[in-house]
Amino acid sequence: MSYSWFNQQLLELNDQMIAWRRYLHQHPERSYHEEQTASFIAQQLDTMGIAYRSGVGGHGIVANILAGDHEWSPIVALRTDMDALEIQDEKQCEYASTIPGTMHACGHDGHMATLLAIASVLQQNRDKWRGQVRLLFQPAEEVSPGGAQQMIKDGAIDGVSSIYGVHLWTPIPYGKMAICEGPMMAAVDDFFLTINGKGGHGGMPHTCIDAVVVGAALVQQLQTVVSRHLSPLEPAVVSVGTLQAGQTQNIIADRAIMNGTLRSFSPVVREQLIERVEHITRHVCEMYGASYDLHIRRGYPALNNDPHETERMRRVAIEQFGEASLEVAEKMMPAEDFAYYGQHIPASFMLVGAGNEQEARYPHHHPMFDFDERAMILAAELLGVTALEALEQKYREVE
Repeated sequence: MSYSWFNQQLLELNDQMIAWRRYLHQHPERSYHEEQTASFIAQQLDTMGIAYRSGVGGHGIVANILAGDHEWSPIVALRTDMDALEIQDEKQCEYASTIPGTMHACGHDGHMATLLAIASVLQQNRDKWRGQVRLLFQPAEEVSPGGAQQMIKDGAIDGVSSIYGVHLWTPIPYGKMAICEGPMMAAVDDFFLTINGKGGHGGMPHTCIDAVVVGAALVQQLQTVVSRHLSPLEPAVVSVGTLQAGQTQNIIADRAIMNGTLRSFSPVVREQLIERVEHITRHVCEMYGASYDLHIRRGYPALNNDPHETERMRRVAIEQFGEASLEVAEKMMPAEDFAYYGQHIPASFMLVGAGNEQEARYPHHHPMFDFDERAMILAAELLGVTALEALEQKYREVE
């Protein structure tokens, strides 16, 4: 089917979409604190005349757009994230964050603006399509346990046959897109370790249990988890992010605090990583006579793209933007709690290139992060047409 009407009206909304994005960029809110963000989204939906539920999964919003008067209406869902990061915005631009120490450094402001544009066009053209599109404005993507699980518990995907999402991605240049079926983004687990030694005089180490030495040994030994305990054919990461101990040069530290992250794709490898971290920690601490307190926080599962829905997104991308626009995504170690939706219903997630060599050259989660705003139109076309295609197929299956 032709969706030229959809694409044309999105183009007419481009300035408004940029304005939405820039307002949200100026007024970021961290994970689990998206009160004003949710209020802004609700105001826009009220103006559009779209019904919604607020307070879903925390500060989430679920909106429904129904086209046509049918006894049976299939439902497909589109999801955006809402939260910002604890980072000081260092950009010099008119829409820089006005909230000290908080900024949208990952593109979630653009994701929300994209979904609002889709909502506006679908709502105004309910005579041109049929079915129901559900829009999920999800809080707390950045911080585990994340908002997706609670959204699901609160009924956000009840009755939904499939769900789609995108990420504006600056490592990929504007005009390109990337997706793959199966595992695309890693599972994440974090570990938090306190090593308890015995402090004392720096000139009398034989009377002490040096927590710094124990911590240093653990950092070295944990590197063998991937290199010597897992198959080289299985991608995985063990990274120690912090090691803090001691206060001055002539005192043996009695305590060291070490935190890190584990990344994997296979459920089997995920359990192996956790088991080896626990095993190595126990035995290294025993070897030095130290005690320890280890907490492993299980995070998001691996994001697995459903083969059928991924093929649908691929086909739409090629039809809308040409075959040269599409790349096969490599597996990535960053995690995404969109993965939880895929554990319940068919789901697919695509990366939409948003980088350029001018203002959009910094990586995600960087104080200078920005993205090419032209990418929002591409993301909106991709998501909107994918949803409309999925609904049409559902009708064809019963007609």
